[in-house]
Amino acid sequence: MPRRLSDEDREIWQRVARTTRRLQASPDPAVSARQSPVPDPGAEPPRARLMTSLLPPSPPSLRPQLDLAPSVSAELARAPVRMDRRTHDRMKRGKLDPEARIDLHGMTLGQAQPALSGFVLSARARGLRLVLVITGKGRTRPADDLGPIPRRPGALKIEVPRWLRSPPLAPAVLEVREAHHRHGGTGAYYVYLRKPA
Repeated sequence: MPRRLSDEDREIWQRVARTTRRLQASPDPAVSARQSPVPDPGAEPPRARLMTSLLPPSPPSLRPQLDLAPSVSAELARAPVRMDRRTHDRMKRGKLDPEARIDLHGMTLGQAQPALSGFVLSARARGLRLVLVITGKGRTRPADDLGPIPRRPGALKIEVPRWLRSPPLAPAVLEVREAHHRHGGTGAYYVYLRKPA
């Protein structure tokens, strides 16, 4: 229910209203003197625009990269090699066959982590050295998904290397690398295990 003004409040308001003056719309001299649209301050200079207009158009499949964090592939490729270099090179070229494999397709993160832990620890206990962990590449994003927060496809693809470098698996794992295309490429990881103690 609206509050009613007292006689005193009404009198004060009328005194204030009598002292006010109507504002006049004053033309902005900068606006009236302009003949053309204002240039965008972030736009490239005309010469640069001319040079880029001479270049062939980019393929439509190339989208702007909004994700500034390095990809899992880039992180693994930059990681120092901790195993025998010759064995590492053979593994990267797909010349070593994995002794066991686990496929985590279709699992949730909650299901995949204990399955991976059990698989890796069991493989190490049996004396295996090279195992293959298949994660899949993840669902691709629709072309129009340019939301404010970039999302990487493939939760398992991102989380599995982190799990392998964290306890309880870190002491069992010597090396983690993306698999050769013969064994699944970017949708799988080679996990080279330490010798059992």
